[in-house]
Amino acid sequence: MANSKKYTGYIGTYTKGASKGIYSFVLDAAEGRITDVKPAAYLGNPTYLAISKDNRFLYSVAKEDHLGGVSGYTIGEDGSLAFINSQLSPGAPPCHVCVNAENTLLLSANYHKGSADSYLLNLETGGIDSVLSTIVHEGSGPDKRQEKAHSHYAGFTPDENYVAVVDLGIDQLITYSLDNGQLVEQGSMQVTPGSGPRHLAFHPNGSHAYLMTEFSSEVLVLKYNSEDGSFEQLQAITTIPAGFSENNQGSAIHISSDGRFIYAANRGHDSIATFKIDQETFTLSFLAHTSTEGNWPRDFVLDPSEKFLIASNQNSSNLILFARNQDTGELTLLQSDIQVPDPVCVKFLHY
Repeated sequence: MANSKKYTGYIGTYTKGASKGIYSFVLDAAEGRITDVKPAAYLGNPTYLAISKDNRFLYSVAKEDHLGGVSGYTIGEDGSLAFINSQLSPGAPPCHVCVNAENTLLLSANYHKGSADSYLLNLETGGIDSVLSTIVHEGSGPDKRQEKAHSHYAGFTPDENYVAVVDLGIDQLITYSLDNGQLVEQGSMQVTPGSGPRHLAFHPNGSHAYLMTEFSSEVLVLKYNSEDGSFEQLQAITTIPAGFSENNQGSAIHISSDGRFIYAANRGHDSIATFKIDQETFTLSFLAHTSTEGNWPRDFVLDPSEKFLIASNQNSSNLILFARNQDTGELTLLQSDIQVPDPVCVKFLHY
């Protein structure tokens, strides 16, 4: 894990087909190639992953028969995964997990249940204790896919004083404060009805955030108030070309650590949209669309050097490696033949 020219990453998948669970891989930054793709942990539908800041533990969404929940793993020096424990309950598994910087608290968001959970973590073993708190959203939206609440993301604000939960079903971004790990509702922001908000990315300045919508295929630029955890919308900008009329569903959104570029994935248009961030207003201007060379890009990630971007095409079962120009944000295709069954989420160890 110490070789600065080689970075270890992990892929979360759906196991409804050929996939066995979580896969690991190595990015050879000197060669600009992804190598050594192999199974790292065998479990059902590990569709989203989170890695502790100290690289000791990996947490995953998990499914076992009629039970769903979260699982924890110890990360070996060679990148191997060793199972610690799971916390499972009846019903569908979550769709998103997140861990805080101190590795004391794990969050999950459950699309099917419209809920979010917090779990206490064991600092020494990385084990997941039983659920500390569960919040369940109520309501619906105008789209037929919004028949009830559908929590899609639960993550910590930059100062970790609050938790932001994005609910696609009720078109809300809801903020929770933390009381000894318990989620306590603080406030909420309503977005355009039927837009279907999905994922959130904070700017490094800690005072702005970018919200990806699934149904309207937009990035919403938000002002964030760290005093009370509230959000205010500043801009909405489309992620697809004006003439594109086929089905598109926005998916992942990520920001470069220098705070200059936003990347957003389109499932249907099958592209990564690149935006430049104005450094005074923090609003966006569109730069380019880059094909993901496959079908249904569910997620993507910037590598630790941020000289590369890796996208995962769920329906064509391949990873795509791009070189990233750190000055212009431009993506250039390097490799598109990396076979992984039903990939959903891609994460790297922290370097």
